[in-house]
Amino acid sequence: MQSRSPLAHPTPSIDDLIARRDLNAVFQPIVDFVDGTILGYEGLIRGPVGSPLESPFALFTKADEEGRLVELERTAAVVCLEAFARLDYEGKLFLNFSAGAICELACASDDILGLLRASGFDIRRVVIELTEQSAIPDVTSFMPAIAALRTEGAQFALDDYGTANANMNLWVQLQPDVIKIDRFFIHEIANDPLKFEAVRAMQQFASASGARLVAEGIETEADAIVLRDMGIACGQGFFFGRPHAKPPRSVAEKARDAIRAGHIAVFPEATRNASASPSGGMASAKMLVAAPALPRTATNNDVLELFNRLPDLHAVAVVEHDEPVALINRRAFMDRYALPYHRELFGKRPCLQFANASPVVIEKSMTVEQMAKLLASDDQRYLADGFVITDNGKYAGLGTGENLVRAVTEVRIEAARYANPLTFLPGNIPISSHIARLLGADAGFHACYVDLNHFKPFNDQYGYWQGDEVLKFAAAVLADVCDPTRDFLGHVGGDDFLILFQSEDCLERASRAIDTFNEGAQRFYAPEDRIAGGIHGEDRHGNPTFFGFVTMAIGCVHVAAGGGNARFTSEEIASVAALAKRRAKQEDSGIVLLDAQQSIHLLHERIDASLSTTLN
Repeated sequence: MQSRSPLAHPTPSIDDLIARRDLNAVFQPIVDFVDGTILGYEGLIRGPVGSPLESPFALFTKADEEGRLVELERTAAVVCLEAFARLDYEGKLFLNFSAGAICELACASDDILGLLRASGFDIRRVVIELTEQSAIPDVTSFMPAIAALRTEGAQFALDDYGTANANMNLWVQLQPDVIKIDRFFIHEIANDPLKFEAVRAMQQFASASGARLVAEGIETEADAIVLRDMGIACGQGFFFGRPHAKPPRSVAEKARDAIRAGHIAVFPEATRNASASPSGGMASAKMLVAAPALPRTATNNDVLELFNRLPDLHAVAVVEHDEPVALINRRAFMDRYALPYHRELFGKRPCLQFANASPVVIEKSMTVEQMAKLLASDDQRYLADGFVITDNGKYAGLGTGENLVRAVTEVRIEAARYANPLTFLPGNIPISSHIARLLGADAGFHACYVDLNHFKPFNDQYGYWQGDEVLKFAAAVLADVCDPTRDFLGHVGGDDFLILFQSEDCLERASRAIDTFNEGAQRFYAPEDRIAGGIHGEDRHGNPTFFGFVTMAIGCVHVAAGGGNARFTSEEIASVAALAKRRAKQEDSGIVLLDAQQSIHLLHERIDASLSTTLN
């Protein structure tokens, strides 16, 4: 049996640590995004340095095992208060308490309020954070304590919002002054559209409730700038400073520069294609025809009576327990029923005799992509018969093949305004929105309109499938030269792209894209066409013409920072970028640079001259 080392000591109990005050306070700064100042610090507790209880997880786990959580929390608050007072720092002090501790201390003679008064620390500088990962059985039990703290001037914060029990119910009931968003939603928010949308939803409710948001767990410049540009009030995390016994009094230069950076963040865009968006329900709503149904027990005479009463009804569904079992097409039924003696012979017989017992059924929740597959399937009965639409399996109405085609087309057109279905790059609406943000922030940028020369002849010669491969290659090349934190890449449509560069070396990046694309595009040609240097085709007037390889042209428009850019519109920037693109197509280098202010002035002069000519 191995003997115990003479240097080893048993892990002390929580009561021992409390009695010896063998606890250490560390503080992490909380930074204001508006001016980069530190508005306060969160007080955190650590166990004895180098011991198994140094980490807060180990420390509080042992306290829980020994039933001494409340005592540890109380002592931790005292240690943090005393240490922060000795530092003599400005700003607020955030102190952590669980709901259980707040409830127990509220009933004790030395409650939280008494604890704060005894410390001599200004209560108005204290923010009490509710940190609770277990269920809170009765929120009202500690609301009087919170009310008393607020009366004395302390503020109240809800920590780790979005996880465990820190949810909307607590937000509504407690109406905290501060909401600290859990680090799960903040980490990599610059690259995660779903986290971005979740935080934006929190931001909207915070605006309505008057709460101030603090984003926890910020570790990168990209995340910090996205949160800054979203309008989040404050941030906390390793990017601004790790917990330390003597934390910095001001934000480090790197973090300060990020907060004051002149460029705006490129928000992560959710891919709003047909299969990923909730567009299926919208498509179903567009094509739904509210129509009565007949029970399984109905007769053919009942069907005839219904069709005579509703002359515009193209079909009728047969249901059992509200679930469709068959479909009767009007034309097929009336043609057969018009035959001699059919009414007399079959009128009183069950309607299922002339029904389609396996109709096409579309659930309202079906995605547009699934509907599109139905259009391309071999089963084309819906074109003649129509189809049944259900809601959770229950009969909801009817649809026609014509309505299905129209609905899928309309939804896809709408979706394409947000994200191009081929490249999945942002479409026209996100492009316009980002230009508006750049102009509103008076940021400097280059709007670069990208077009492919000789793409139509290539598309005609090699077909749309190969043409799509060239477009995807162009998108990949352009994405590769963009800095995703500064440069916004969108797909206008067809072979037109738009880059909103904030990178200072944007012209070098654009030239690199042209060179890479022009060389790589040749691999899409057949060997004999590569040898010939292009393909033979017809110009837009039908004349035989030889077309060189597909190449890239980029027209750039420089919008200077601090020039009062808010007076420009997204449409004006897009128009002058398109003008620059047309000029770039005539240049051997494939690139042209224009000044935004001069170009917009020239554009308006041309419009005024055109109007004057028209009026005269």
